[in-house]
Amino acid sequence: MIITNGKIVTWGDPNEILEGQALLVQDGLIQAIEEEANLRSAHPEEEILDAQGQIVMPGLICAHTHFYGAFSRGMAIPGEPSRNFQEILANLWWKLDKGLDEDGVRYSALALLADATRYGCTTLFDHHASPSCIDGSLDIEAEAVNQSGLRASLCYEVTDRDGEEKALAGIRENGRFISGVEAGKYGDMLKAHFGLHASLTVKPATLEKCLAENNGRAGFHSHAAEGIVDQEDSLSKYGKRVVERFADAGILGEKTILAHGVHVTPHEIDLLAQSGTWLSHQPRSNMNNAVGVVPVEEMLRQGVKVCLGNDGFSNAMWQEWFFAYLLQKDHQADPRAMNGYDVIRLAVENNSRLATQTWGGLRIGKMEKGAAADIIFVDYHPITPMHAGNLPWHILFGFRDGLVTTTIAGGKILMKNRELLYLDETEIAAKATEAAIRCWEKVKTY
Repeated sequence: MIITNGKIVTWGDPNEILEGQALLVQDGLIQAIEEEANLRSAHPEEEILDAQGQIVMPGLICAHTHFYGAFSRGMAIPGEPSRNFQEILANLWWKLDKGLDEDGVRYSALALLADATRYGCTTLFDHHASPSCIDGSLDIEAEAVNQSGLRASLCYEVTDRDGEEKALAGIRENGRFISGVEAGKYGDMLKAHFGLHASLTVKPATLEKCLAENNGRAGFHSHAAEGIVDQEDSLSKYGKRVVERFADAGILGEKTILAHGVHVTPHEIDLLAQSGTWLSHQPRSNMNNAVGVVPVEEMLRQGVKVCLGNDGFSNAMWQEWFFAYLLQKDHQADPRAMNGYDVIRLAVENNSRLATQTWGGLRIGKMEKGAAADIIFVDYHPITPMHAGNLPWHILFGFRDGLVTTTIAGGKILMKNRELLYLDETEIAAKATEAAIRCWEKVKTY
């Protein structure tokens, strides 16, 4: 197709907003950005997609999410309110994920993939758990991702909290899926990481088995130092902090994603920076769980590759941008903290680098020749001057839910004029509700 009549945000270096230019999309890639007349003349057979004056920009990227988190929406957690993060894990998440059956895995994923399509989030890094449905669970998620047309990297979170047998099953599931991805079984839009839950639920012997099964094939994807309990557990059992333990074990590295990193020391920050490990920040989740505030700015100063995820919240990633912007200011009582360009470093530059690396060098999150055609149209009409220099603040204070009208991933139109083309939201909602009811009933028994 040729995309015409849009204000093209490149997210290049430097960023530009191009007017009077058109995009040629072929074979899932952006093949050219040129004058519209030139492209029409050179490619008269191509379909024309008129952006009607909207902003045309790269799709959003989420560096850490949980598709199954969809089933927590509206859930009344049994018992007294949780007083701390450990109780939140035990009372909610470790019961909810155990309650998932095959349909629960499928329809929680489809629900959040439909959500992602609506919000223009075209690339997601999922971290899955379903202790009652481990074998083949990543295939179920992969089917849902391919049905949606979006781009995702999947993994299963290995944990010892449900016993050795299920820990070994999680290890096998990661290894099996990674092998399938390497063999091209799942198509170009799917990649794999090797999942770990967190240091506090993974024993040394299990960690060794994970390293052996992975054998350097994929990066790891794990929570780390999200709550202080993770650090306390590691210090009491191993005499070292979480990032130190992961570093000594060989978990850190240029392909590995650690989520959260709320309770890290300057030494741990240095280990993250020196190893090239990715650190995904989820401000809405951290605020909701009252676990603390990530030292994002210090991490950036030390060279840590800080990205932005959502931890299973809605895929309205611009909300995540906004909370990342506000939280540091409030926490530090300093309006100079975490300016708009810092948010762009996380949400655009580093998320793009992570996705590009994961997809073997295919440029993702940028509008340039040869980049993946992951594109969204945003129906935003500024009431003040907008240019490349002040675009971050227009996004933070002007972009809101419902502004994305068209979502394209891998050159395929997934939503046009706010209508999803490959996912039936009504059917998904009905099936998800049925599966959620079964899941919630099981939670009451745990």
